[in-house]
Amino acid sequence: MLYEKAPAKINLTLDVLHKRSDGFHEVEMIMTTVDLADRIWLRPAESGNIIIKASERFVPNDRKNLAYQAAELLQQRYGIQKGVEITLEKSIPVAAGLAGGSSDAAATLRGLNRLWNLGLSADKLAELGAIIGSDVSFCVHGGTALATGRGEKIQSLPAPPNCWVILAKPPISVSTADIYGNLRLSKMDHPDTASMMNALRQGDYDKMCASVGNILEPVTMSIHPQVAVLKEQMKKFGADAVLMSGSGPTVFGLVKHESRVPRIYNGLKGFCSEVYAVRMIGERHFLA
Repeated sequence: MLYEKAPAKINLTLDVLHKRSDGFHEVEMIMTTVDLADRIWLRPAESGNIIIKASERFVPNDRKNLAYQAAELLQQRYGIQKGVEITLEKSIPVAAGLAGGSSDAAATLRGLNRLWNLGLSADKLAELGAIIGSDVSFCVHGGTALATGRGEKIQSLPAPPNCWVILAKPPISVSTADIYGNLRLSKMDHPDTASMMNALRQGDYDKMCASVGNILEPVTMSIHPQVAVLKEQMKKFGADAVLMSGSGPTVFGLVKHESRVPRIYNGLKGFCSEVYAVRMIGERHFLA
């Protein structure tokens, strides 16, 4: 049996440049991993079947599950006759804008690469991951990166300065398709991706905080006002920078001083039950 960790990601920036001819949107976003992670166990199965066992009842156990798709893709691409039992111990909230499903798929690709002795490079796994979903390529590598194209083109960046990350997910579901469908690019303020890249290269915490931005945030907030309320509360409790991750609904706050963390964490618990205080990871995975 093999074990892989599948960490969540947050978007330090998320910009949408235009809609592409293939129906996807051209994006430019800076993502980094945080120490909130699902745990994935991979065990050989007697038959050639793919079996998904999940700790969270809302997680599908069939082809809708991205980890299932990752295993099936490797089977088909490399003529693998073996089966696998994939146990997902979920800690990342579902449908939260934190790439939980994508990270599970990426961890499955990394783990099966070892279990089935495929000898694939991280870049090859990331290329395969792009077939499954836009965030999977980033999640294969982890760490901190600029993602472009539809999210599959990955350029590694330095890890952010050390800090705490407070994550809060309101009890709502957000449809990514709805958010993108309501996006009016001509009327939106675009985040400054270059400024964030410079902040990371300089290890400048204050500049990083000043450079966060997510073009989808006002769209999600207009449909789900709870997200705006949560962001205001997080600011009020003392986070240094606050932003929605992905298409939402999770909001995160960056906090430099550990002494502030309990106040922010406990204050947010009055607004939603899913609150987490974690550290940045920011470093890439290395294939065993």
